[in-house]
Amino acid sequence: MHITFKLYASLTEYLPPEARRGNAVQLELPEGSTVAQAVEPYGLPMKLVHLVLVNGAFVPAEERATRRLVEGDVLAIWPPIAGG
Repeated sequence: MHITFKLYASLTEYLPPEARRGNAVQLELPEGSTVAQAVEPYGLPMKLVHLVLVNGAFVPAEERATRRLVEGDVLAIWPPIAGG
């Protein structure tokens, strides 16, 4: 299956160089892959995986290992944001 994987803010550095400008990469994953399985090859530190959305819907941390992706999903991840 194919999904779109997007990383935002400081997390874009974990994407391949050619994908960083657009902050997205197209992934081909085995059917039934979970959010956690999609993220794992990118080596993201879990403390930086703060906001996870699939098709714009929030995925809580406790569901990321079991939430299955389907063809055409858009998986987007943001780090914790600090501001003042």
